[in-house]
Amino acid sequence: MKYVVTGAAGFIGSHLVESILTNGDSVVALDNLFAGKRENLSFVDGMNVGDRFTFVEGDIRDLDTCRKVCEDADFVLHEAALGSVPRSMEMPDSYHDNNVTGVHNMLLAARDAGIKRFVFASSSSVYGGTVGLPKVETMTPVPLSPYAAGKLLGEIYCKLFYDAFGLETVALRYFNVFGERQDPNSQYSAAIPKFVTAYLNNEAPLIHGDGEQTRDFTYVKNVVAANLNACVASSAACGQAINVGCGDQISINQLALGIGKTLGSNLGLEYGALRAGDVKHTRADVSRLKDLLGVGEFITLEEGLKHTVAFFKS
Repeated sequence: MKYVVTGAAGFIGSHLVESILTNGDSVVALDNLFAGKRENLSFVDGMNVGDRFTFVEGDIRDLDTCRKVCEDADFVLHEAALGSVPRSMEMPDSYHDNNVTGVHNMLLAARDAGIKRFVFASSSSVYGGTVGLPKVETMTPVPLSPYAAGKLLGEIYCKLFYDAFGLETVALRYFNVFGERQDPNSQYSAAIPKFVTAYLNNEAPLIHGDGEQTRDFTYVKNVVAANLNACVASSAACGQAINVGCGDQISINQLALGIGKTLGSNLGLEYGALRAGDVKHTRADVSRLKDLLGVGEFITLEEGLKHTVAFFKS
């Protein structure tokens, strides 16, 4: 099988590429290298994949590029997007161009190329101001940021292309993904890589808000399994939005202190202003993930942290 992975040089995209190649399939990897890094794909050099891997430096905002990478492919895993809720509050126009126009271009290209299934990386941020836990896909989304709104529009376009044009699509709502290769250096980086690197640099981790907000942290290998299963799941999954989490939650304070304990650090925590667009609590209902995609066994937060901490220490 031949997969197109957009955002392939990014954190999640590179893990998808690695798993697909390991399984013996082919990948066309698309990335504009704005946020992604070629070094994230350096493992390819040691895999002896021959012509099963093609890297295309290009942009999803260019429809011709989208059409080029979809030629003769079977599946599209669409990861490419601008990340970060707080940055989207500062740059809403750029987020619309990348995260809405970009997915629309890829859907058009996939439809016209006869792609078997299109899997879209959405986000738990679409739930936004919804009340109650766990977050269930039947809740009416209340996005609180341009990033969240863009992901919701992407989901709507995916369902439209399934209903109107017959392109099989699945939207996966990721809950706080973490793991190896996640960038810790940006001010907008996710909590876990920033906390780990802070402790390794003998610095107290900075928490935005009071730290009592909770998250369903999801190890990247669980996300890979959901994507690959979504490509071959029954048609009951098509046109659906499906949570990808572990169905659990932990406070940011507990998380930071736990990482510090793992690294043998007694440093305290520092606190800063709550970031605009952040939500207070998230936890995924994973019924659809289990029933529609067959992902029933999850790598736990604790196990995922062991791999992640070891990666950053090395």
